[in-house]
Amino acid sequence: MLLNIFETTLPINNPVLAFLLILVVILFAPILLNKIKIPHLLGLIIAGAIIGPKGIDLLERDSSIVLSGTAGLLYIMFLAGLEIDLNDFKKNSQKSLVFGIYTFLIPMIIGTISGYFILELPFLTSILLASMFASHTLIAYPLVSKMGVAKNIAVNITVGGTVITDTLALLVLAIVVGMTEGVVSSEFWIRLSSSIVVFGLIVLFVFPLICRWFLKKFDDNVTQFIFVLLMMYIGAILAEIAGLEPIIGAFLTGLALNKLIPHTSALMNRIEFVGNAIFIPFFLIGVGMLIDYRAFFKDLETLKVAGVMIAAASISKFLAAWLTQKTFRFSTDQRKLIFGLSNAQAAATLAAVLVGYNIIIGETASGEPIRLLSENILNGTILMILFTCTIASFVAQKGASNLALAESENMDEQEDSIEKMLIPLNNSDLTDGLIELGILVKSKKNNRGFYGLGIVDTLDKNADDEKKLKKVLSQAAISASATDMVLHELIRFDNSLVNGITNVIKEHKITDLLMAIDNNKGISDAFEKRLSDGILVKSNATTLLFNSTQPLGTIKRHIVVVPKNAEKELGFPFWIIKIWNIAKNSGCKVVFYTSSSSAKIISEIQTKHPIDCSFESFEDWNTIENLLNEGKVDDNFVLILSRKNKTSYHPEMSKINKLLTNKFLSKSFMIIYPMQYGVLDDYQTDYKNPSFNESIEKLDEIRKSVFKLFRIK
Repeated sequence: MLLNIFETTLPINNPVLAFLLILVVILFAPILLNKIKIPHLLGLIIAGAIIGPKGIDLLERDSSIVLSGTAGLLYIMFLAGLEIDLNDFKKNSQKSLVFGIYTFLIPMIIGTISGYFILELPFLTSILLASMFASHTLIAYPLVSKMGVAKNIAVNITVGGTVITDTLALLVLAIVVGMTEGVVSSEFWIRLSSSIVVFGLIVLFVFPLICRWFLKKFDDNVTQFIFVLLMMYIGAILAEIAGLEPIIGAFLTGLALNKLIPHTSALMNRIEFVGNAIFIPFFLIGVGMLIDYRAFFKDLETLKVAGVMIAAASISKFLAAWLTQKTFRFSTDQRKLIFGLSNAQAAATLAAVLVGYNIIIGETASGEPIRLLSENILNGTILMILFTCTIASFVAQKGASNLALAESENMDEQEDSIEKMLIPLNNSDLTDGLIELGILVKSKKNNRGFYGLGIVDTLDKNADDEKKLKKVLSQAAISASATDMVLHELIRFDNSLVNGITNVIKEHKITDLLMAIDNNKGISDAFEKRLSDGILVKSNATTLLFNSTQPLGTIKRHIVVVPKNAEKELGFPFWIIKIWNIAKNSGCKVVFYTSSSSAKIISEIQTKHPIDCSFESFEDWNTIENLLNEGKVDDNFVLILSRKNKTSYHPEMSKINKLLTNKFLSKSFMIIYPMQYGVLDDYQTDYKNPSFNESIEKLDEIRKSVFKLFRIK
């Protein structure tokens, strides 16, 4: 066996050696090329060119490379759909449309003129060539996402514009091919338009229903991941059936599942990890294998064609980015980001050139086939892919790094560092739900202020208690690590649950306490007494009680009931930003039932940081039961309560826990007790925010605290 390995000829056909070589390339190519400031995406493309059949011929671009590479291409578009902020996407849909028109029409005009007048191609061929310039591939998206600026408005409209221009470019391809083959008729148009409409309706409306049902029924991590992968491929196949490219189907599937896969969830982390570790690198290496460096030296005609194509594609995409910048008054770095994301030619361009190359429109006198797109254009396309991907990688990295640096300078590091969440754990069945909630409400930059607490009763001499708690904490740590969160495991020996929790809150300066309600038992009288007379009196952390009946990702609406004068409370900024985090991370709609004064401040936040939300008037807590009864199956109620006799307290709040236990344990709900004035005043000074020590009459100071947390200038 060892002898056979050493006798392997080139290209390598031993599957073990071949896969080993690819893993070595994926691991070391970015590392080595990063030392000379070459982006890792470009490093993988260059490595593919070197080891490929047109380089030193170590590997063939065989079916396994094509299969994995196709998955990587679909992954890029699928991730773009999953990660996009749907509220920003809706808000910026007109901007995306404008950019999509710019980035389609300008390359079409420049490309057609260049092909017809400079390269002297037939008019139909020139249009097809121009459509190749109009399309682009988000090859730099993983790089931008990794640098933490994927939610920037420039990225948002570029992703939206990509779908528009790629769809139009691929429609041009279908029409040109149809005209060449003589099949363009009224029947052709009816069939194409109707199939696209049916495809869109199935993906955007049927897929979410299937996914919500599946995620409710099956909670196994592997099963959920395979299901999501299956949906991505079904969407891609449906797009092909409709006459579109699979990448359009993958993107729309990502959009359809966006709200069902929270951006901070373990499932999302697995999807990103597998794509970035395996499939996307395979795609980049596969693109590199297409590059033929010998085309530089073949003949002048190939170089001329390649030069015109590179210039036309890059200039037209730059003009589209520049016009977008001027139209919407973006910064220079945002323009670089738009240009970097939209300049790379790969997926749709390859599809178009291969289709055109394979269409024979006649023969020469010697019997040689005349192709719609010649071999020179095919070779020129490969060189264009190399150059545009190179330019895109450098420009996108520069723009993204500058924007990331600017954002980090504007972040208040102290605000992120003080957020510390404590999760008391004693039941393994409730662990995953609490971890999921903690990840959903946490601030973006906080991935270490996460504490799991197990309390061993010193009055109970059962030696197995500590072992059981350690096992539960270990399980919680594993669940947290699946989302790149660090869970600090704490074991506390105490003769009182209340003392154990409140002492840890003081010692570790905990800001948020998350506790689960067992929906088989509800809130017992004993627990309510420990909560109201103990935890809420001895600590001033924002306290959340959560009753989970289904995965948070399958919730359709969060109904937030806000008491009168809630905006005058010390803790208002802290619980409201958690609601915003839930909405941002899950994409769900939030309905605020609140007084006009609270609605005014929340509306101000909504103006600057849009989420999908609406407002309903609510001031009479005597009607809370009617409101709860009106809830739907996939609703989650969030009740903002108050400690007794505080500013936002209402006598009916004392009956809420019993009401929920007796009648509504089958519904998902969350109870939040905000921080309030007069509770451990000496503890409040730990927050180092002067406005927290002011009188409750100074509402403007509370408002400033809200705006500061939301980075409103």
